[in-house]
Amino acid sequence: MTAPDTPPSIFLVGPMGSGKTAVGRRLAQHLGLEFVDSDDVIEERSGVDIPFIFEREGEAGFRERERRVIDDLTARPGIVLATGGGAAMDPENRGCLHTRGFVVYLHTSVEQQLRRTRGGRPRPLLAKGDPRDTLARLLAIRDPQYREIAHIVVETDGRKVAGVVDEIFARLPGGPVAP
Repeated sequence: MTAPDTPPSIFLVGPMGSGKTAVGRRLAQHLGLEFVDSDDVIEERSGVDIPFIFEREGEAGFRERERRVIDDLTARPGIVLATGGGAAMDPENRGCLHTRGFVVYLHTSVEQQLRRTRGGRPRPLLAKGDPRDTLARLLAIRDPQYREIAHIVVETDGRKVAGVVDEIFARLPGGPVAP
């Protein structure tokens, strides 16, 4: 149970390239909360990067690690959490996210995802095949899962981080919360 003056945690969901990490960092700073990226925590706990986990354990091994991390992190009060793009695929994760905090779905188009994921950190799900086809397929599967748990949906295409943060801030439950 959180103290009465502890703001609810905010959980950012959405596809890769939607801006979860950049928006999360800025939103946490704006609200005076701790920022946590679930992928970073998985890497810290395992001692290896996510591409290595995918290579050794496959997606199933990664998703099991992710499930444990999401359960732990969503139990923490007063954080802004950026989740991995596939975190909402797991029903347990969806339950934890939706019931333990305020979920913001950062929606973005496949075109925007392509622009934002080019030349960045390695993304195991984009390593094989056509990235556009992969992103479109993943979005078709995951969009309903994101929407199922989202308290609000915020469009990020063509927008700067500051504008997205301002919109989330204005749409928080009970109005904007002062840090």
